Amino acid sequence: MVATEEKQTGRRLISGPGILLVWLYGVMVVGAVSRSAYQIATELDRAPLAYSLSAVAGVVYGFITYTLVRGGERARRAALVCCAAELVGVLTVGTWTLVDPSAFPDATVWSDYGMGYLFIPVLLPLSALYWLRRARTA
Repeated sequence: MVATEEKQTGRRLISGPGILLVWLYGVMVVGAVSRSAYQIATELDRAPLAYSLSAVAGVVYGFITYTLVRGGERARRAALVCCAAELVGVLTVGTWTLVDPSAFPDATVWSDYGMGYLFIPVLLPLSALYWLRRARTA
């Protein structure tokens, strides 16, 4: 019975809006990881904090994508924690880049609340948190 519940919960995480979340997080994984990998490999000395934060964002996006696809209650809870941490990161870095722009000589994925990525980095965790909380009650 527990295994059946896990499978049903897993299906709910990637049904409806969950499919869009998986797709968007997948795109963000590719964007953040490829950009940061190139920047770290070619010009790390220019803005190490910014490039490292972009790499961390890519890893977080990857883990959230994995948990959404995996499904189940444990994965849903892990995704909730990661989405909350992602939102804290976006808000912290976004505010930091507005208050002290000189701290980041080059942009991160989360700079200016994700303006370079059409504000998806700030909207995505909000949407995911809503979806994941809703999936629990469904």
